[in-house]
Amino acid sequence: MVEKNLKDLLVQVEAIRFGDFTLASGKKSSVYIDIKMAMTHPDILKVIAEAVMNKDLNWDVVAGVAVGGVPLAVASSLESGKPYVIVRKEQKTHGLSSLIIGDVKGKRVLMIEDVTTSGGSALFGVEQIRLAGGTITDIISVVDRGEGAEETLSKAGIRLTPLVSKSELVQN
Repeated sequence: MVEKNLKDLLVQVEAIRFGDFTLASGKKSSVYIDIKMAMTHPDILKVIAEAVMNKDLNWDVVAGVAVGGVPLAVASSLESGKPYVIVRKEQKTHGLSSLIIGDVKGKRVLMIEDVTTSGGSALFGVEQIRLAGGTITDIISVVDRGEGAEETLSKAGIRLTPLVSKSELVQN
């Protein structure tokens, strides 16, 4: 029920666009799924966090890779009452210069992504969490494009759970 509501909301706010796009993976696509814009709507962010809580997963900390995963991790943290961490995409040359903001050492981490395509961004986050001492076996993606992320992540011992698939959104 939550996923159907999410799908309807994403269509309603025109988070699915058609044209010529280059995705973060470098792939070309005629469909762009703009979850970052969609999650600026609090009702959509709330539905996403509720959907994350409806999944039967065991975790201590939720992680989001900057930029798209961070609001999703925050919303899921607020919904669950559990802490969140941020995974930076690049090392800072000042301060503590850590790629992980927050504590994952010895903890079960659930990562949440806005959109998964090839799985590269998610795999980067997995590697950083593991290097920091966290255990990660699950990633939730708001939308999976069905273009290889599941296979890529599976090879790294990660189960991908999409809330909605690209094919479900495009068929509307």
